[in-house]
Amino acid sequence: MQKTLYLFANGRLRRKDNTICVESEEETKYFPVTSLRDIFVFGEVDLNKKLLEFMEENEVILHFFDYYGNYVGSFYPREHYNSGYVILRQAEHYLDPERRLELARRFVDGALSNILQVLRYYQNRGKELTPFIEAITRLAEGSLPCCNTIEELMAVEGNAHGYYYEGFNTILDGSPFTIDGRSKRPPGDPLNALISFGNSLVYAKILTEIYKTHLDPRIGFLHATNFRRFSLNLDVAEIFKPIIADRVLFSLVGKKMLGPDDFERRGSAYLLKERGRRVYVQELEEKLRATFYHRRLKRNVSYQTLMRMELYKVEKHLMGEQPYEPFVSRW
Repeated sequence: MQKTLYLFANGRLRRKDNTICVESEEETKYFPVTSLRDIFVFGEVDLNKKLLEFMEENEVILHFFDYYGNYVGSFYPREHYNSGYVILRQAEHYLDPERRLELARRFVDGALSNILQVLRYYQNRGKELTPFIEAITRLAEGSLPCCNTIEELMAVEGNAHGYYYEGFNTILDGSPFTIDGRSKRPPGDPLNALISFGNSLVYAKILTEIYKTHLDPRIGFLHATNFRRFSLNLDVAEIFKPIIADRVLFSLVGKKMLGPDDFERRGSAYLLKERGRRVYVQELEEKLRATFYHRRLKRNVSYQTLMRMELYKVEKHLMGEQPYEPFVSRW
């Protein structure tokens, strides 16, 4: 099974025969290229064109993150699976306001449904989250169906996330962390730093999975397609951030695997230190490898596989084979 390689230390990345060689001051390691799905680079790493050609040949993506752990960009190799037919269907759905709105609404609906599932999970474990559940339910059932523009959808989603993040203080009551509203660039407290870090990882994970499909990551529906960035991965990530990134956050803080010492303050910004990042990605990878029984498929699947399956569902929607229904967690 292919895996993600995380690079935190500074050093050099190069090809050695059929392996990826990672050199740092502490050690040199070799990884068979066929064992890698993608590489997440957090440290200062030197590399050359020969390595990039090797990565392209083997369909391995490199994702780069800045000092604060925010996603910066990717080396996205030449597409091997893109389909002209699927790309045209993506463009048609984007250019048709009605079809774009309907697909975007389904992404938001899936996001809010999974947010509610997370809140209910902790409500059932003694956390008083009723006000937040009721407020988000009103948005999901009352406001969302009435949205007539993408801007209105984004507003509903933003309001729902506002209530959701307020609930973090209740879920994490008794921990050394609190959140006073969402702040991104830069994150204004440790919880915001954790949220941003987890979201960045999910964005990159989805981008890797898009590369393995016929879809074009530049054509999204909820997030506008523009000249600067990928957007489809942002759409699909809305489904998975609550049930993957946020659940990892709650687990790490609840089990006291992360504490105040794992963060440093730089001016008004908070930064997750290297030890904290290592702990987070280890927990994230365990979450992605975890399996559950899929009722429709009648077999166990992993969360990593689930991401790819979600993209196949988007493909089928675009091709008119089956309307897209977002994955909603049942626990």
